Amino acid sequence: MPRKTLESSVIDLIQSIGLLVRRVRAAAASHELSLTEASVMERLARNGPATTAELARAEGMKPQSMGTTIAALEEMGMVERKPHPTDGRQVNIGLTAKGASVRKSAKDAKQTWLSQAIVQLDEEERETLFKAGEIIKRLAEK
Repeated sequence: MPRKTLESSVIDLIQSIGLLVRRVRAAAASHELSLTEASVMERLARNGPATTAELARAEGMKPQSMGTTIAALEEMGMVERKPHPTDGRQVNIGLTAKGASVRKSAKDAKQTWLSQAIVQLDEEERETLFKAGEIIKRLAEK
């Protein structure tokens, strides 16, 4: 049986990671947040309130696109606008109690699904998977 080429191995890895991400996201699908919305909520939970411009820079988006995302989250009751503490011309976006609760619930659903899938692996497979996770993280940080 011929060895896989580097190119076909890379394609397989990309497809496998994509499938895993989709399955993990599906575990929290009842929350119906887009990737961008979920990412913004995670950033707000981790770093606290921020302006629309700060969020746009952090997410690599145009401020207008971030404004649309913030408006959608605000309409769902996930975030709220508050006056900036030091600059009266700006407005900070922060998570509401509902937003924090939904984010935690979605995160818990994802972790539960993945934990249940991983526990079905044998010890050697789990060790290999966790080592691969460390390598993937290093690649992503380059």
